[in-house]
Amino acid sequence: MHVFVDTETETPQLYVASSHSRKVPNNEFLDPDPQVVPRILSELGSHSSTLSLNDVPNRFQRVTVDELTADITNTPIESIEDLADVTLPLAYGLPRDEGSRLPYVVPEYEGAPIYDHERLPSVTADSLVDAELTIRSYDALTSPPTDLLTRETGLLFGHRDRDTDADVEYDLVSTDELEHIVAFTGPQLSFEFAVPAVVEDALAAHITSTDAPWNQSRYGNPATDITDPKHRAALAERYEVISDPAPVQMVATRITETVTTDDAPENEGLTTTEASVESVALLESEPEAVPTFEGIAVIRDVPTGEHRLTVNGAGRAPHSERVTVSDDETVTAAGIGGEIPLVARERATKLEIVGEDAPIDLSAVAVEDDFAGRLYESPVDGDDAVYVHVGGAYTAEVRDRDDAVGAYRVNPSPDEASGVRIDRPETGKASLSEFVTNIAEETRAAVAARGRGDAETTETETQTETEPEVQTETEHGSSNAVRGLERSLAAVVEAAERAAERARAKDRGNTDRQLEVVVERLQRAENRLAEARSDLSEPLSNATENRLGQANRRTEQAQNSEKL
Repeated sequence: MHVFVDTETETPQLYVASSHSRKVPNNEFLDPDPQVVPRILSELGSHSSTLSLNDVPNRFQRVTVDELTADITNTPIESIEDLADVTLPLAYGLPRDEGSRLPYVVPEYEGAPIYDHERLPSVTADSLVDAELTIRSYDALTSPPTDLLTRETGLLFGHRDRDTDADVEYDLVSTDELEHIVAFTGPQLSFEFAVPAVVEDALAAHITSTDAPWNQSRYGNPATDITDPKHRAALAERYEVISDPAPVQMVATRITETVTTDDAPENEGLTTTEASVESVALLESEPEAVPTFEGIAVIRDVPTGEHRLTVNGAGRAPHSERVTVSDDETVTAAGIGGEIPLVARERATKLEIVGEDAPIDLSAVAVEDDFAGRLYESPVDGDDAVYVHVGGAYTAEVRDRDDAVGAYRVNPSPDEASGVRIDRPETGKASLSEFVTNIAEETRAAVAARGRGDAETTETETQTETEPEVQTETEHGSSNAVRGLERSLAAVVEAAERAAERARAKDRGNTDRQLEVVVERLQRAENRLAEARSDLSEPLSNATENRLGQANRRTEQAQNSEKL
């Protein structure tokens, strides 16, 4: 902890307390009350700590509530639109003190838990914090834990000359007595991060070690430890010795959970909710893992260039994507709109995009759910893999180096554990037209099942929009409206199939003319949906509307594509 004091008035100006790692914004408080003795709250079983200044000495308070002052004055993210609603002060707190949960992972040495290693005979499982707070690894659970204990007050340490009810008293001594230690050497404990890759999950070990304090720049110049730019600017205005804040790139994102939505048919649509358990983020280019606070991950002092960001959480499937950090942006938002949704392992399946031997040079992959929208987007280098929820219905979008687009329909089965694999992806009019064929046929079959009550298809029911409609006295009301929608969708399927055939035959003119027919028939299907909506279940109506919107979008891309 650094205390910046005005030497003329002998009043504190700023407190800076290292929170979790050098990659996380520190706990800081500008212009503290000089009559209040600052405290440090340390998290049991962790090297995380926070400032404590208000009237509740054993709790961390991130924001001011009623008359209870916050323990920090850090500012929130204000520089990117994607996280404009994040008003939380950016500093790491105590996860079990803020209504969130972060289970501790058992540390390993040479691939074995420290209490099982033959070279560590004195270390047992009882040497760690309570078993209720620890897990063997992030993939040891099938779903995020719900029964982790909240933080309890532990030992109170107090200075020997201060009148306190401390459990342990201490003296302060100069670090001069320790400066003969030049480095921390020897074996390092590690934790494993699974990184989604094609075929299998790669394991990337990470270490959260650091140099000896007296070898760090902040030892000789404590001002380098001021991580909040507004705090540094305030002190720079008051004192010449403090320089103005320099640009520091950060990567930030919000971690959420992916669950099924009642607005969709069963296992055909998703939504995202707030995370119930904190996660941990890691840049492969950096050795330090960063825990989230209230679902927010912030990694500071990130070099310009391309990085691979991996997020893991207890009971969740890992997520990995590429993030490009630019000098033009102070904060780079990772994920979609600054959000990365994770999936419980028990509901996750791997979607693999295999670019090897593909006719295109694959450059980017995105995944959208019919209801939750875009959930994943990342540049790729040949192959890619992402975990998706088995209760979703997806469009996988691929792009090549020429920015041509292709699309694939993905409907994972909740009963299939082998995952979904797209080999030799393509881009252009043919790929997009085939996608429209597939999503229109999928929707037609769902509507037909509703209209027929799953009965056998009759000759009248398979009639398409290209044939004249004959309305009998028995074909009226809801039955006729639903059948009309089904026929319209069948007509879309027929037109999209013909467009794909023309594109495969390299017939550009007829491909484009057939795509115009697809547009007309999609519009007709939308009109028929409006007529039949009251006779369909709300989830099916919603799904049909969303899929028609996706089909329209991909048809427009096919029309604009220069590539057949």
